[in-house]
Amino acid sequence: MLKVAYNPIFKHPLPLGHRFPMSKYELLYQQLLREGTCELDNFFDPGYPEDADIELVHTREYIDNLRSLSLSKSEARKIGFPLSEKLIEREHIITQGTIIGCEFALENGIAMNIAGGTHHAYTNRGEAFCLFNDQAVGARTLQKKKLAKKILMVDLDVHQGNGTAEIFQNDTSVFTFSMHGQGNYPFRKEKSDLDIGLKDGTGDEEYLRILNNTLPDLISEVQPDFIFYLSGVDIVSTDKLGRLGCTPDGCKERDRYVLSTCKELNIPVQVSMGGGYSPDIKTIIDAHANTYRLAQEIYF
Repeated sequence: MLKVAYNPIFKHPLPLGHRFPMSKYELLYQQLLREGTCELDNFFDPGYPEDADIELVHTREYIDNLRSLSLSKSEARKIGFPLSEKLIEREHIITQGTIIGCEFALENGIAMNIAGGTHHAYTNRGEAFCLFNDQAVGARTLQKKKLAKKILMVDLDVHQGNGTAEIFQNDTSVFTFSMHGQGNYPFRKEKSDLDIGLKDGTGDEEYLRILNNTLPDLISEVQPDFIFYLSGVDIVSTDKLGRLGCTPDGCKERDRYVLSTCKELNIPVQVSMGGGYSPDIKTIIDAHANTYRLAQEIYF
């Protein structure tokens, strides 16, 4: 059975009219139920992570300052959200959703987090709406429990996974692969193990060609026993924060290719949603829902 991390707190209480549609998580949950892609049994409420798990990635000082809302003004400004106890709670639960999802992926081949993909969070700071790096914590937790040795991060959000790159920069047991818009944030990029920066306006044909020519050889080289997939839908041409030119159908084919590859090679995969900021919320929800539709089709 497909297992999906979800908690109503994923809908972050931002001021009315805020330009980022954080309600997409609740709307996606409702859409998946309405159309029958998922049933209530597919969803699990993650709860709270252990401090020891978060500390596998993030410094104690940063965790304490975050919880006590003691970040400096410049540190808080980099995060971009108005800090609150509710926000901190939300980020803990999202991270635990990915941790538990890893175990479900080992059992079922795949697991999803309806939020997550917080790849701009560094070891000692948050950035760009990311506080804890959920997939990095998931990777470290798997290794701590000796459930995985070699891990591959496949980050196909339109923005480079700079925080993930920094976290694993000296760790050969985790290979970081980011394919993103070269002209997109972050403008000073970190060095992943493999970065592919795409030109503005890159469309379906070129995008899928590059991915298809890269992923199989990369998996063959790295030989991972677990994959994390960040499936941001901000690669579509309508995205307000992206500069690529893919269509929703192209985005769907990207997901089909990644998930089919993981299934065929029998490599467990944990999927976090990442970005999606098109002006029409229906475009965002449908693009994210496609990832779940394909997971059900390919795996179950």
